[in-house]
Formats: sequence, structure tokens, C-alpha cells
Amino acid sequence: MQYAKNILETIGNTPLVKINTITKDIEALVLAKVETFNPGNSVKDRMAVKMIEDAEIDGRLKPGGTIIEGTSGNTGMGLALAAIVKGYKLICVIGDKQSKEKIDILRAVGAEVVVCPNDVEPDDPRSYYSVSKRLSEETPNSWYVNQYDNPSNAIAHYEQTAPEIWEQTDGKITHFVVGVGTGGTISGIGKYLKEKNPNIKIWGVDTYGSVFKKYHETGIFDENEIYPYITEGIGEDI
Repeated sequence: MQYAKNILETIGNTPLVKINTITKDIEALVLAKVETFNPGNSVKDRMAVKMIEDAEIDGRLKPGGTIIEGTSGNTGMGLALAAIVKGYKLICVIGDKQSKEKIDILRAVGAEVVVCPNDVEPDDPRSYYSVSKRLSEETPNSWYVNQYDNPSNAIAHYEQTAPEIWEQTDGKITHFVVGVGTGGTISGIGKYLKEKNPNIKIWGVDTYGSVFKKYHETGIFDENEIYPYITEGIGEDI
């Protein structure tokens, strides 16, 4: 019989699908890696499981422990699925810019959700960065994931997502385009593809309103470079 032992074993091996309508005037073959086919509906399932498994191996995450993370929602869903399967508690600290639907579904799958204001500095004690860290210090037998600085984030995509893309395209990929949030997806996949073919172009997509856009283009971190935007999960505002 062929079956998955649990829902986590269904993560990955997502299809590449040709984009037809919006690219009809483009000569290039444009393919989408459909990561919504993952059980948590996003690419973040991959790194969530990888970060947990690596923390289990080196002892940072112990049996019956509590996982704590600041998230825009998608990483939280991946962590929630793994927490259910592996028997952990989960606390997701989320910014108030995220949709009510994301918050509701995280709670529905068993996560405790703490909502923090988005319009504060990262080092403000009310920010979801600061609250996540504080909760990890106050909660016994807990582990703070810290996806932004966790190397397992990028490694997951280097080991899993990138080889899938390379094999699915028979090594003919010329450009890789991806939204940038933590930077894990673009870093892991970009590194692998560049090792395979240094001529492949890696394009990161950011949103107007993110402080990283002007910094990337000019080298200037401008706190006044602020625009409203509704895109969730990429970029960083201040």
C-alpha cells in the first residue's frame, strides 16, 4: 500500500504549472511552483518542519515543549501542522496587519495567537519580534523559532524546493522570481540554482512600502520612505 504516515509527509513535490493568460504576450515559458498544494497552503510548510526537526536533533526543542514564533501567518500554519503531529504546543505572535482569517485558522488548528501592533519599531517591547522573544524567556520548556535568523529556513529550500525546480525544468530554468519576506526561500533556492548554473537570474520581489526597497536601490535606509500597501507576508514596514 502507498500512503503517507502523517500529513507532514505530504509536504513538497509540488507541481510546476504553465501560466497562460497573463503571460500570453511573453515569448518565454513561465511556470508557477504551486506551493499552495502543501497541506498548510504555502511554501512555509517546508521550512517550518525543517526548523523543528533540526531543533529536535540538537536538543533546543524537547518533548512536550512549546514552540513560539512571530509570523505573518503562513509560517505559523506550517508550525501548527507539525506541532499537532509531534505533540507540541504553539504560540504564534502575529501583527495586526494580517487578516482575521489567518488569525482564526491558526486558532482553529490549536495555536494560541497573540496579536501585536505593526506600527511600532522592531525593538519596541510591543512589537511581535519583542513579544515573541519575551514569551520564550517566560515560558518553561519553550523554543523560540526565530525564522529570520534561523539557518534551517534557507537550508530547507536548498535541500528540497530548489532540487525539485531544477529537476522539473530539466535544468533549463533561466530566471527564478520570488517574493521576499524572511529571505529564506530566495536564499536557499538562489544558492542551489547558482551552483548549478551561475547564469541563472534570481529576482526578488518586494512591495512599495517596504523599507528594503529604497535600501536595495540606493543603500539608504530611509524611515520616511513609507507607502500604504496591502500585501501580506513580504517586505518589512517600520
